[in-house]
Amino acid sequence: MDGESKDIKQNKLQKLKELFPELFAENQLDWEKLKAAFGDDINFVNERYVLNWAGKSDAFRVLQQPTTATLKPAPEESVNFDTTENLFIEGENLEVLKVFQKAYYGKVKVVCIDPPYNTGSDSFIYPDRFSEKKEDYLKRIGDKDEEGFLMKEGLFRKNSKDSGHYHSNWLSMMYPRLFLAKNLLRDDGVIFVHIDDNEVHNLRMVMNEIFGEENFVACFIWKRRQNVDSRSKNGASVDHEYLLCYRKTDRGLIRGAEKDLTKYSNPDNDSRGNWMSADMTGLATQDQRPNLHYDLEDPKTGIIYKCPPTGWRYEPKRMKELIKNNEILFPSKQDGRPRRKKFLNDLESDFTGFSTILETVFNTQGTRELRTLFDEKEYFDFPKPKELLQQVLEQGSSNNQHDIILDFFGGSATTAHAVLELNKEDGCNRKFILVQMPEPCDENSEAYKAGYKTIADIGKERIRRVINKIQGNTVDGHSRENGNPEGLFKDKELDSRLQTAGMTKKYSNDNKLDLGFKVFKLSSSSFKIWRGAEIDSAEKLVEQLDAFTDPIRPGAEKQNMLYELMLKAGYELTSSVQHIPLSKSKEAIGYYSINNNELIIALDALNEKLIKQIIADKPQKVITLDSLFTGNDQLKTNTVLQMRDAGVDFKTI
Repeated sequence: MDGESKDIKQNKLQKLKELFPELFAENQLDWEKLKAAFGDDINFVNERYVLNWAGKSDAFRVLQQPTTATLKPAPEESVNFDTTENLFIEGENLEVLKVFQKAYYGKVKVVCIDPPYNTGSDSFIYPDRFSEKKEDYLKRIGDKDEEGFLMKEGLFRKNSKDSGHYHSNWLSMMYPRLFLAKNLLRDDGVIFVHIDDNEVHNLRMVMNEIFGEENFVACFIWKRRQNVDSRSKNGASVDHEYLLCYRKTDRGLIRGAEKDLTKYSNPDNDSRGNWMSADMTGLATQDQRPNLHYDLEDPKTGIIYKCPPTGWRYEPKRMKELIKNNEILFPSKQDGRPRRKKFLNDLESDFTGFSTILETVFNTQGTRELRTLFDEKEYFDFPKPKELLQQVLEQGSSNNQHDIILDFFGGSATTAHAVLELNKEDGCNRKFILVQMPEPCDENSEAYKAGYKTIADIGKERIRRVINKIQGNTVDGHSRENGNPEGLFKDKELDSRLQTAGMTKKYSNDNKLDLGFKVFKLSSSSFKIWRGAEIDSAEKLVEQLDAFTDPIRPGAEKQNMLYELMLKAGYELTSSVQHIPLSKSKEAIGYYSINNNELIIALDALNEKLIKQIIADKPQKVITLDSLFTGNDQLKTNTVLQMRDAGVDFKTI
């Protein structure tokens, strides 16, 4: 195994090579052959419609560069770690998205994000120098203070409107993240992006480029303000924001609004069931559709009804069939308008179009929801209302029990809150993945004073309180078992504070709702990384070779290695994991079975007996540490041959 995330550039080239092998020579794409193959369809002229900005090529370079980072588990901060399929990831979202490329490629149903709006006062992570090296970037996103918390100064850049790269910086931040997010979507997946007037025009063009104009679904307009803004300097009260919705392919559809079925009844006891009266006037003038313009006669009464100005919806032949089938409702007076019986059983779908105007929930509700959960304290500015997210997620997700909802700008965890509440309401079991940078809270803020050192801390605690509330263990999210309802935690007191608040206990799951979440944190690899680019002399080569005598970094923990190898082998963090000992002895060596032996990982030790047991379990793939062979070349050679004969994909690291 190479220990790196999926190489985006190589992946695209491989797909192109599979379709057009003749365009490659010596494993390189031949531009002349490409041009010859497609002729005029390939445009090499600079004068064409295209979105460009300072740093776009660097944004491509950033997204194409694989990562060696990983995610390490934090069971002590999780709820129901061993059973839940929900995830909360602490870490810089670009690196996390890269880490996800192998394990979650094509598995996410809905991406829903609320990125920085680029108002001129936003701070976000982007290279302030377009020539910034990967190593410098990684160092900057990993800089920590003496207590182990990320340092805000130097990490985030304020993107002022006075900057010459004001829009470019935002685009360079968004482009690689949206590109990588598209990879994670299923073919029937959709993405919703919150935005306002500052960047909606640029976002639309970026989304068109990444997803394709043909995959634009809608631009939803959210009326976020209930009352007009009297502070406006230009006289206009900007009361709305946007949600841009795109699909990955033409298989991606939103659900639509439920039709009002209360209008259907059966007053005449029609054997065909409930029906409603429907208009059947047409939409065309007589010049446009003369065959739809005719007078209509009731065969029972002989009353003749004049043709409406826009004609009828049906031609005479079809209208006669409807009359014969008693599907036309004739009024008792001549000046009335005949209508059609529309039967409930004939409905092809219980849904109609979902309005692009969202005006039933306002931003003040989001603030109230968070205050209710946190003892009437305001720890986060302008959280989105849970109900707004529920409407969006209901549109994007299906009734599939395994739909994954991804939000990589997690913020105060409104998305997780919405998923949990929506599952409770409709009985589905959507899974959420939230990614949030452990962005430091201002030391003068109420959140920091209450013990929340990072935005991620606020998000995790919100999810715990929502789970408690759904379980009925709380009043407005506060544990009944805890005399102090705050349920907060500080620094090294984390474990004891969580225990006191009743957050570490196993929640009952009688209604089969997934009321838990696993916490993982972005981390450097547990394995040493080969630095080939740094080797410029024989001495450095020898130095690297000596360092790789043992590929494991000092202090690496077995559980961290396990999840890293799972991820890099393409297995989800929520895959089932079982440790299989070779004997009942507590000191017995063993191996880890992933998803009932789809993958086996051996990290303890290796001997012939263990290898035979692994092969007997008939795994598809086996991964182990090369160092476990302890220099026994014969054992390693025999293992390779035995695995090959058994049809097992065998890898060492």
